[in-house]
Amino acid sequence: MVITGASAGVGRATGREFAKRGARIGLIARGKDGLEAAKREVEELGGEAMVLVVDVADARRVEEAAALVEASFGPIDIWVNNAMASVFSPIKEMTADEFKRVTEVTYLGYVYGTLAALKRMLPRDRGTIVHVGSALAYRSIPLQAAYCGAKHAILGFHASLRTELLHDGSNVHTTMVQMPALNTPQFGWVKSRLPHKAQPVPPIYQPEVAARAIYYAAHHPKRREYYAAWSAVKAIFGNKLVPSFADHYLARNGYESQQHDGPEDPNRPNNLWEPVAGDHGAHGTFDSRASYTSRELWAETHVPLLAAAGIGIAGAALALWRSSRKADSLEGDEHSWPIRKAA
Repeated sequence: MVITGASAGVGRATGREFAKRGARIGLIARGKDGLEAAKREVEELGGEAMVLVVDVADARRVEEAAALVEASFGPIDIWVNNAMASVFSPIKEMTADEFKRVTEVTYLGYVYGTLAALKRMLPRDRGTIVHVGSALAYRSIPLQAAYCGAKHAILGFHASLRTELLHDGSNVHTTMVQMPALNTPQFGWVKSRLPHKAQPVPPIYQPEVAARAIYYAAHHPKRREYYAAWSAVKAIFGNKLVPSFADHYLARNGYESQQHDGPEDPNRPNNLWEPVAGDHGAHGTFDSRASYTSRELWAETHVPLLAAAGIGIAGAALALWRSSRKADSLEGDEHSWPIRKAA
């Protein structure tokens, strides 16, 4: 398999999740320090890994990386598109180059990865492409216009790809996992013009929740999309029902909810154009506020069990109702028997 954006955050956690099952993983990202650390983790957990220092905005390099993975590990069965870039900023303060860069990484990086995967999967008629999405693919928020726009584009691309694969009767599958707010290092390295430090909009989940969702989706890809937490479900379907209300709500609350204590350092390093040196791991700075579990994800990955439980509950309720009806009928017969006998 291949994971893009594998050096930190969700990609890092996803590599560990697959490594537990002995996966052979091509790790793609720009930061070599993080990639080498990710490789060590994969190997310690029983998997195999190779480091590919690649900017996913370069289609030629992505294609070369795919060829190297297949030369070393054999056919690619799973490709996880995950790499991202963003800028925290009001639109009026953004530059055209910043919009272009975020789009090239966060959207076109998925396109280039998909093209490299399809080139190999379609002739074999097997394989799965997982797109790491976000609730923001449906419900945009202020201060992240470039990122939200890219996630919307990924959703549109995924829908077109899935439709074409279905039309062709292909055994290559694509699915998308819509993520909630996650405790990843991005909030400390994304370029920001905010007055205070950036934070994920609560409730916050650990990247391991995302990794479990990706692993499950990769092995159950016939479903169109998955939702990794209830907060993502609320944002997506709330926007479908009352989008104008959401606009006004976010206008009032969307700025403050994305910032927390402490002024931002406008001169700190950011990774928009170049990776920030060092190994940043999977987690950000919000461990004390982040959850390792998601009831929504548990429900989505245990549908047969829930269905069986639902059938069992319905059956028990029906039996109880029938028993109650029978008891009422017998009670009525007892009361009327003397009258019928006398008659």
